[in-house]
Amino acid sequence: MSTPSGAGSAIEAIVFDMDGVLINSEETWDQVRRGLASEAGCDWPPDATTAMQGMSTPEWAHYLTTTVGIPGSDSDVATTAIDAMAAHYARHVPLIDGAVAAVAELARHWPLGLASSSPPSLINSVLAASGMTEYFQVAISSEEVEAGKPSPAVYLAVTSSMGVNPAKAIAIEDSSNGLRSAAAAGMVVIAVPQDNFPPAPDALTLASATVAQISDITAQFIRSLVH
Repeated sequence: MSTPSGAGSAIEAIVFDMDGVLINSEETWDQVRRGLASEAGCDWPPDATTAMQGMSTPEWAHYLTTTVGIPGSDSDVATTAIDAMAAHYARHVPLIDGAVAAVAELARHWPLGLASSSPPSLINSVLAASGMTEYFQVAISSEEVEAGKPSPAVYLAVTSSMGVNPAKAIAIEDSSNGLRSAAAAGMVVIAVPQDNFPPAPDALTLASATVAQISDITAQFIRSLVH
């Protein structure tokens, strides 16, 4: 765990990313998208996996049809991938150890929001299946704003909906594009890097603190960011 740098003012809200922070889904997304490429006989570009992390549904679907070359319309490719993810979640929601407990604890102290690149249907499924729906005041998908991460749009939408100043809100992120998105929104950022998909060093430097696991983010830790 890195030594935190101060946020400088009282924290008014905490906003979570979902994929890679609350659920261990990045590998499943990667498998599903690679599977579509394989079925179409398309090569997988070396940077495709990381490039799509944080993209909104329209953005990654367009990437798959253009850069990767998967045939079909963007909407058809998106529907196929999302249906495959929904089928995975119907069998098992891959919650990250300690995620529900961390959310429950922080919800006792601050309003919580969710800023996810997953489509609304998958966000709702995950929150309902895990019992976390009640903890989040606001949940917004990047599909519902003008651009996905690294654009700050989804974080700005969440904080606006919650009625809080982004500078007085904390974002919890794992990916390069997620960290860049939250930082661009002017938020205090906590990084929870994933071993399989570590963020780029330049993105990681945008975080005020880095933790090894979600269970490290306690109310006491959040307060240590403020001085």
